[in-house]
Amino acid sequence: MKFVDYVTIYAKAGHGGKGCVSFLREKFKPMGGPDGGDGGKGADIIFMADAQLNTLLDHKYKRHYKGRNGGNGKGSNMHGANGEDLIIKVPTGTVVRNADTDEIIADLTSDAQAAVVMKGGRGGKGNAHFKSSTYQSPKFSQPGEDGEEAGLILELKLIADIGLIGMPNAGKSTLIAAVSAARPKIGPYPFTTLVPNLGVVKLKNYMSFTVADIPGIIEGAHDGAGLGLQFLRHAERTSLLLHLVDCSEHIEDDPVDVLGVINRELGHYAETLISKEQVVVGTKLDVAGEGARLGKLRQYCAEHGIPFFAISAAASLGLDELVAYVSTRLAELKKLRPSS
Repeated sequence: MKFVDYVTIYAKAGHGGKGCVSFLREKFKPMGGPDGGDGGKGADIIFMADAQLNTLLDHKYKRHYKGRNGGNGKGSNMHGANGEDLIIKVPTGTVVRNADTDEIIADLTSDAQAAVVMKGGRGGKGNAHFKSSTYQSPKFSQPGEDGEEAGLILELKLIADIGLIGMPNAGKSTLIAAVSAARPKIGPYPFTTLVPNLGVVKLKNYMSFTVADIPGIIEGAHDGAGLGLQFLRHAERTSLLLHLVDCSEHIEDDPVDVLGVINRELGHYAETLISKEQVVVGTKLDVAGEGARLGKLRQYCAEHGIPFFAISAAASLGLDELVAYVSTRLAELKKLRPSS
């Protein structure tokens, strides 16, 4: 299934039904009076999160949604039927924004969470509503109100505990495949990962945490180089970032400079990302060994108080220590969060 995480659609809630102008006309009731019923309410447009969905693909092909109008009022004080609300299901983690104002209308972060995004119009009142002691035969009613309508942006942000960031071929896909059941595409060429992958790491104590593999970032990504920054939205909800750096000795780049490049690109995307807690992970230990690149990265992290781990996901070296630290740190961060 194709992964789609950003679409624009148009949604229009239902109009309210018209109120009715009617007078009771029955034998032996010459003064029956007004009996026009109210119009029904127009349908609301409701977005609901569904944990079974993982892409906005359906909304890429269906871009217009219209709620049903409320029924018109009738005589004998019969009210029009309300329009049945239109419920649109989207993946958990979807943000709904007004396309014109960029205002966030809904942020659906838990399964079955729902939000009324466009309100249906109120039904008009029938003439029976306007009868009074001084005005016993009102010959007017109200029209129904228009439903709300707008262009909407749907933006999916994967909900994960851990975000994997780093240059292409840093070993992110290999790591997520080694510690979870996810099976991303892995290859020895740039940009193997073209869409984010999500994996669940299960621990021996029956606890678990989720990991999102963010496609590789390169210098100049904020200007559109490589895959750009389009997938960094999926790192925004994470609690912790694992910053992977390839420590193979054949690579000429300075590993500390690589850290700076990626962090500068994070800052270009959002200040909230650069302020997230990071763990630096030197990868491909089976190939690199304890070489100069790995040593320089280890020393830099020690001097700056950054947690550092050296691993080989392919050879399963150092993974237990990394997973144990991450699970412990996530539990600590969870306790520090303000309770809602």
